[in-house]
Amino acid sequence: MDRYAVVGNPIAHSKSPAIHAAFAAQTGQQLQYEALLAPPDGFADTVAAFRTAGGRGLNVTVPFKLEAFALADRRTPRAEAAGAVNTLLFDDHGILGDNTDGAGLVRDLTHNLGVPLTGRRILLLGAGGAARGAILPLLAEHPAALVIANRTASKAIELARIFADRTNGPQPAGCGFAELAGSSFDVVINATAASLSAQAPDLPPGLYAAGAPAYDMMYGSGDTPFMATARQDGAAAVADGLGMLVEQAAESFLLWRGVRPETAAVLAQLRRQIAQG
Repeated sequence: MDRYAVVGNPIAHSKSPAIHAAFAAQTGQQLQYEALLAPPDGFADTVAAFRTAGGRGLNVTVPFKLEAFALADRRTPRAEAAGAVNTLLFDDHGILGDNTDGAGLVRDLTHNLGVPLTGRRILLLGAGGAARGAILPLLAEHPAALVIANRTASKAIELARIFADRTNGPQPAGCGFAELAGSSFDVVINATAASLSAQAPDLPPGLYAAGAPAYDMMYGSGDTPFMATARQDGAAAVADGLGMLVEQAAESFLLWRGVRPETAAVLAQLRRQIAQG
């Protein structure tokens, strides 16, 4: 039976084994999927041992996405753009590295939530790895504008510069949070880690245009701090990143098995489990 796994540290909390087990059952794919705990200094050795034992592919989570990028013999364009890898495929040619996070975000927004991105003014908060992985897939949707804002403005400006030559449409712009004052957007996406520390980014009021949703890449049993703040500031709807988690997993499954699973039932099941604690 083909073997796959998710590797990280910590890893016990991962929902990936349950997600991929559901995908396999739904699509009739015969595979085994497990969680691997890698020592902080033992990622490459863990990957090598798994591959030697017949492993076909890996999902990679914190803190190993940069190491996975370096380990790959070749990378997809979206992995190159993200500068990080969350999916490894082992084949006769070596190790292929991909990044499915941004594609998962876009699919959750457009397919699951019905949020159009084409022609919309998008605000992306944060300038770390999560934001970087989202930029190319967001630009591929041809927004009217993409503004990258970060607490440290220089990091957002640098990200915008890096991606300036990767689009035929409007150039992405970068700025600090304070410089957003007086602007409004059709979609606001939080890619900062603020929710992990029970905080929300310190943003000026009035960022949400009429009907604009707020999306947090983080998820939990209820509103994240960003989602709660967005409601107060006039967001028409809020959503967390659980759908992104499921959709990026589906992208990995497609790369590995050549079939795209349906995600709606899997996402609904996960949502119920989280609500029940």
